[in-house]
Amino acid sequence: MAFDKKSKSRSARAGVIFPVGRIHRHLKEGRYADRISSDAPVYMAAVLQQVVEEVFKEAETRKDNKATKRLVPNNILTATRKDKELNDIFKDIVIREGGVPRSEKKEKSEKGKKSQE
Repeated sequence: MAFDKKSKSRSARAGVIFPVGRIHRHLKEGRYADRISSDAPVYMAAVLQQVVEEVFKEAETRKDNKATKRLVPNNILTATRKDKELNDIFKDIVIREGGVPRSEKKEKSEKGKKSQE
């Protein structure tokens, strides 16, 4: 009875999308500690995945035109600046091609009223 075992990546075993092996390699090469646990890159991949899901969820709600399927860098910038916790995480981050965070719709309507007067 020879079982044909297929190799399974650590990401697949952990149930995450981010590459656990690559994160482990970067942790070792970065010399952050003398020894890196095998659980550390799995945990870090899960945390990174959770943060990215949160950013994308917020950016999806901030998107102007609901018909478009594409998120542009400005959607991500606006989402991170409007959410308090995400803003704390990304306070020193510059998003390329992000532009200026968009204001809320009622602020736009107030601006339009002032220009009409």
